[in-house]
Amino acid sequence: MIVCEQLSKRYKKQLALDGLDLGFDMGQTVALVGPNGSGKSTFMKLALGFIRPTSGSIRVLDEDPQGGGHFKYAIGYMPQAFHCPPNLTVRSLFALMTDLRKAKKETCDTTLFERFEIDRFYNKPLGALSGGMKQKVNAALAFYFNPKIYILDEPTAGLDPFASEVLKEKIGVERAAGKLIIISSHIFSDLDVLATDVLYLIDGKLQFYKNVEMLMQETGTNNLGKAFAHVIANHKETV
Repeated sequence: MIVCEQLSKRYKKQLALDGLDLGFDMGQTVALVGPNGSGKSTFMKLALGFIRPTSGSIRVLDEDPQGGGHFKYAIGYMPQAFHCPPNLTVRSLFALMTDLRKAKKETCDTTLFERFEIDRFYNKPLGALSGGMKQKVNAALAFYFNPKIYILDEPTAGLDPFASEVLKEKIGVERAAGKLIIISSHIFSDLDVLATDVLYLIDGKLQFYKNVEMLMQETGTNNLGKAFAHVIANHKETV
């Protein structure tokens, strides 16, 4: 689980997150939604311990992300931009991450590794891979260590339609297994079939955090894209 209390982050004069009070429980798949600059990436970086909050607190599996605890072994992170040394082979990358995670290969989840046929380019350097191949490696690594929590930043970006469906199917399997999944995406059609809850940010401020079915009932719509069009239209009318 993840719990935030008055969580705020400021970059010099810019307030990226403004006093978030919320919690995520195991079994949820939460869509982080909002325009560019709304604070989605900042929230994910705080949850991962990459940056410190300016004020307030965030706890992941009852640990402070800045504490250097074992919670990081329980997180599968899929960044939007996948950066690794170009001369490192795919094989070496998986071996390195397995060593860093102190994982046993026999306990690793190879589902995406196999479905994406990563063995076909296992000995190639990362710099020789296409963008789509790198994204497959990115996804396979995020799920490889069977974590309790997934933080996925635009996970289907750069994937071909077949690979995208394979990844969404895997996310659904992990959701059914009771994992906590946090997804940042601009593709509402992906979120429609994945998300149980939606968190909407604008300029670092929480606009709402609701169950997806409740949101659709309130807006009289049948998908997230239409629901947000309704929300935004009503917001403009009240401004």
